[in-house]
Amino acid sequence: MNHILAPTITVLPGNTAGQVVVTGSHGSLYPGHLVLAARARAAIFNDAGIGRDGAGIAALHLLQEHGKAAAAVAHTSARIGDADDMMSAGIISTANAFAVACGVKPGMSCRDAAELLESAPLGPAATPAAPHEARLPWTCEQQTRAVILVDSASLVTAEDVDAIIITGSHGGLIGGDPKKALRVDGFAAVFNDAGIGKDDAGTTRLPALDDRGIAAFTVAASSARIGDACSTLNEGIVSRINKTAEALGARVGQHAGDVCIRWAQAR
Repeated sequence: MNHILAPTITVLPGNTAGQVVVTGSHGSLYPGHLVLAARARAAIFNDAGIGRDGAGIAALHLLQEHGKAAAAVAHTSARIGDADDMMSAGIISTANAFAVACGVKPGMSCRDAAELLESAPLGPAATPAAPHEARLPWTCEQQTRAVILVDSASLVTAEDVDAIIITGSHGGLIGGDPKKALRVDGFAAVFNDAGIGKDDAGTTRLPALDDRGIAAFTVAASSARIGDACSTLNEGIVSRINKTAEALGARVGQHAGDVCIRWAQAR
């Protein structure tokens, strides 16, 4: 079977071209661009609760425009960030027209869908536009701590130690590995809850970061576009918090921006 299982779409093997990728990543625009850049035949994502503006499945529409089949499994059926669970338990929630033409339909198992997608067209051979994700500093008045906006947690660098890191990424552990909760010891980290989903998978980074003394919370997928750090900050509503964040005054229902401003100004 020509399947590649990838807990995150940001780390793909070199032999992805022409293969069907089953990834634990959400299906926002950037993951779709990475599928195009890898010249995969087709892809299956986690729908991340679909969320605000349909951001959790935006890749399906992008790939349709580029002649590629794509589908997503329901976040309630398989843990986000866990491609093995998607293959063993995932149920398709949505598919684009090219995937439907291959026989993929909602309610089908991820495994059956992946097999059907082996017959999907490769699509045009033209090189797609380079994928782009933002990494931006953010400032406010009376700021005492650095704040960085990253559309993906994969963009976190060693420079972000002790910073408030606001991401567009889901709050699930990649492959269930606590060591991958955050690349550096930031002061705080913010994620999208991806609809929370099966086994609360969209929030599993939070207790792992508690163990490292890092404040962390998620925003509701319905309130902010997954994959968009600016939306996390400006539109996100806190849905889950860890103990460290609670001790610093974060509460469910607050606006993410309000919490981050307080932390950025704290002395």
